[in-house]
Amino acid sequence: MIRLVVLMYVRFPLSLRNVEGLLFERGIDICHETVRLWWNRFGSLFAGDIRRQRVSRMRGFRHWRWHLDEMYMKLNGEMVYLWRAVDQEGEVLESYVTNTRDKAAARAVIQ
Repeated sequence: MIRLVVLMYVRFPLSLRNVEGLLFERGIDICHETVRLWWNRFGSLFAGDIRRQRVSRMRGFRHWRWHLDEMYMKLNGEMVYLWRAVDQEGEVLESYVTNTRDKAAARAVIQ
């Protein structure tokens, strides 16, 4: 139930109140604030799960490619390296923040 509500909010261009209205039409009476709380609590978990499933499906294709992007940026007043694994479609598969510029370690963590 929670997964359905969060996916409705994310997948389609709906507001919190629109999701509340659609669910009410189907006999489910929840508040739009509940939808927001569920999105804040479970949204990143569901996104990570979908991303992992997508990666595992894409590995079956022969021509699937991904590369590792590196960016040096300031985070909370400290200069850090942001590593991102990106596939051929530009989707971010995984990201990793570290203080060192060790590409091999970042690759090992992301894989």
